Amino acid sequence: MSRLVTVSNRVALPSQLQAAQGGLAVGLRSALEESGGIWFGWDGGVDERIDGLRQPRVQTANGVRYATLRLSRSEYDRYYLGYANQVLWPLFHYRMSFVHCRRERIEGYWEVNRLFAAHLPPLLEGDEIIWVHDYHFIPLGQLLREQGVDAPIGFFLHTPFPPWDIFRALPGHEGLLESLCRYDLVGFQTAIDRDNFLDCLAHYRPQQPRPRVEVFPISIDVDQVAREAQRGYNSQQGRRLQQSLRDRRLMIGVDRLDYSKGLRNRFEAYEALLEQHSEHRGDVVFLQIAPVSRGDVPEYEEIRQHLEYLAGHINGRFAEYDWIPLRYLNRGFHRSNILGFLARSNVGLITPMRDGMNLVAKEFVAAQDPGDPGVLVLSRHAGAAQELDAAVLVNPYDVDEMVDAMHQALTMPLGERRERWQAMIEALRRQDIHRWRTDFIQSLHDAHRARSSEAL
Repeated sequence: MSRLVTVSNRVALPSQLQAAQGGLAVGLRSALEESGGIWFGWDGGVDERIDGLRQPRVQTANGVRYATLRLSRSEYDRYYLGYANQVLWPLFHYRMSFVHCRRERIEGYWEVNRLFAAHLPPLLEGDEIIWVHDYHFIPLGQLLREQGVDAPIGFFLHTPFPPWDIFRALPGHEGLLESLCRYDLVGFQTAIDRDNFLDCLAHYRPQQPRPRVEVFPISIDVDQVAREAQRGYNSQQGRRLQQSLRDRRLMIGVDRLDYSKGLRNRFEAYEALLEQHSEHRGDVVFLQIAPVSRGDVPEYEEIRQHLEYLAGHINGRFAEYDWIPLRYLNRGFHRSNILGFLARSNVGLITPMRDGMNLVAKEFVAAQDPGDPGVLVLSRHAGAAQELDAAVLVNPYDVDEMVDAMHQALTMPLGERRERWQAMIEALRRQDIHRWRTDFIQSLHDAHRARSSEAL
């Protein structure tokens, strides 16, 4: 078995794996342990003293080598804060008004990719496959080829990929398309993202041969999520949550604090629900967990302030002395506690304006009691909606439609709830995290062999 080398912006170090919230850590850990692989990326730290010379820090656990680099302040500002978070992230989520592209940010992005490309080859032993993850490292495959690496190299984009008319607005977009063509395999979450990329190639016509392009919807380990959800359900935190509800029903949202998650419209829809359906007042609690992310980006501070205003406004308008309608928390929780909260929820509100996949939607389904499942209200613009079409699907731009969906979810008969849940859990079992991983790796092997044959 070839060793797997995973490259991602952040590395889930051994001490962090149990509390990791992201699907990437859960999805790749077992594959790396099976093949004795390497996880390579940024350690999340910034060192003011770095002058350009550094070596990866390497630690080993369960047969996996975790190799990380630290960024300088300039690299962090230009590559991560600047280009990744204020250019590519909003662009890939179709939010052009939030794109702030400057030449120094483009240069910083390529500089950090060259840094990682220089430090990865010495870690290789000659029998690896390299799997690069997400928009932070689009140029890495090209730069590794220029370093003489001839291993299979695949790329997977966890975010959406925009249509040509949006993508071409990016200064230097030609270089990113050329870089993507240096991979053997490029994978996307949905057919929409794949088709957008192929349309970009059709308009641009890159000099490099096209890579193999396929759809690999990321998923979860259904049984593992169900077990963790049960532990969280029975934990002290789970019991405290239930006691605080006093037999009221719970609606829950779990998202990073981000303008792509649709939190403003979700809060406004909840206010309209309480206004239009007075029967839910005093009977429903909406818990929104939204840990702060990218706090250095001005747009994120703006949305945080607006959500705090909306939360105070809603509670000030509708709260009673023994009932607070909206609980808004800007903090994270251990993974098992989050899953336990999902298991205790009657309604899951996952309404992003656009999302590559959204694993919380899938975790909500897996965490439910089969005999008395909750209802998932899901944005049509989340990648998960392609598989979880038995959810109550909504347009996150339509506040009135979300009000209707919340009311429908809160009043849905048990038989319909079971029927919808059964369809969704079967979809998750057909396409779980293990199939996502094995399908991508097999396709990468096939694509590399085909490309090598064409080059002879």
